[in-house]
Amino acid sequence: MLTNATATRYRDLVGSTVDRLADRVAGVTTPTTSTSAAELRDRVAGIDLDGVPLGTDRALAELDELFVREAVWFHHPGSLAHLNCPVALPAVAAEAVLAAVNPSVDTWDQSRIGTEIERHVVDWLARRIGFAAGDGIFTSGGSQSNLQALLIARERVEQRERVEQRAPRGPHTVFTTAETHFSIAKSARLLGIGQVRIVPTDAAGRMVPAVLAEAIAETRAAGRTPMAVVATAGTTDRGVIDPLEPVADVCDLEDVWLHVDAAYGCGLLVSPTRRHLLDGIERADSVTTDLHKSFFQPVSSSALLVRDPADLRRIAWHADYLNPEDAAEPNQVDKSLQTTRRFDALKLWATLRATGADAIGRAFDAVIDLAEATHAIVAEHPDLHLVAPTQLSTVLFRWQPAGMSDAEADALVAPLRAALLAEGRVLVAKTVIDGRPCNKLTLLNPETTPDQMRASLDHVARTAAAAAAAKTAATAGAAR
Repeated sequence: MLTNATATRYRDLVGSTVDRLADRVAGVTTPTTSTSAAELRDRVAGIDLDGVPLGTDRALAELDELFVREAVWFHHPGSLAHLNCPVALPAVAAEAVLAAVNPSVDTWDQSRIGTEIERHVVDWLARRIGFAAGDGIFTSGGSQSNLQALLIARERVEQRERVEQRAPRGPHTVFTTAETHFSIAKSARLLGIGQVRIVPTDAAGRMVPAVLAEAIAETRAAGRTPMAVVATAGTTDRGVIDPLEPVADVCDLEDVWLHVDAAYGCGLLVSPTRRHLLDGIERADSVTTDLHKSFFQPVSSSALLVRDPADLRRIAWHADYLNPEDAAEPNQVDKSLQTTRRFDALKLWATLRATGADAIGRAFDAVIDLAEATHAIVAEHPDLHLVAPTQLSTVLFRWQPAGMSDAEADALVAPLRAALLAEGRVLVAKTVIDGRPCNKLTLLNPETTPDQMRASLDHVARTAAAAAAAKTAATAGAAR
């Protein structure tokens, strides 16, 4: 245990662990290893957790070999698959503080100044959105932030029905698009919300406000209750932003809760050059931010912000032993779905104090600039096809040389990703756009260069060609 008596041992133990880890980071040459999934599984399964204890030093050395050596490194320029970022050094140092102090920011008496720091960071985020007197709470991630936003929206509708002493008009309806993050539909199911209605998008994958207005009118006419509209500021696949101002116009006219999922695009809040892409976000009722994406914070770091602080009180729950209603101190659990909760706000606090918000914004601008450069590289490549444009840092492409049919290219998307993952040199993802599979890059490393991207894509093309040749040979062999 970390106590007064073990402080010196703590210093030595953490110091040696950090030394080993720093050596690993400095020596990274690929985003992960080529060790097979079966071997990884066997290594873990072969360890008897009820066996003879190793002692702390040997256990941590084993952890280094078992996990760290085989980790996926998101700072490597070949790590292109997911919305995982390299992390700001001040935030990493703050993580060490959190682990040692081990605060929980559910009640003021467990965290004291920690509560005040989180509230100050929340106020700062709210002002960046444009909520002059907003409020919010840190969460475990965008999915939890989205869940809480829909819960608040549902409570608003149901409380209005109770106050007005009227029977519900019918099942509640949430309006999204096919590009909306899956956590919205999942949250609706968890909350017992009757319907998630998909609003059509334009050619770029953005919600069409006029069609949204029609859908809300049709919902009312059918006896259902329009509960919330979810607009996305940075869709997961296409990286585009729904037209926030026109969507807000519809929501204001129809008196429907507007939630903006800015888990991906929240970095634009501090962008020196692209903040205008979020114009209209200040008109939302609630906003999700994922700081462990485009603010370059370690997982987990997300926050739900609301324009009206009273909305958070709609879901407050009190317990005499923890946060009684008559408590004088500010207990953050009043606003949260969690009870015990990490002090994740400290990481962003440390980053802002060390580098300033503009540095975070410049880093996010850099990855968007990189995506634009990568689009040009793909467009110029003889064997790669750019599937769709983006406003953020995703790149959607297919390997499809001249003369290859769509069906043949479709069949190679998954094998290409699998071959690259097995090799470990360049990691890409796969998805489906307009009914066709494609490969996807998500660029979140501001230090990656266009030359490195060109080299990575050349390697992807060579791997795809090899996979296609192997597939052709296998087919020919089967025919014989």
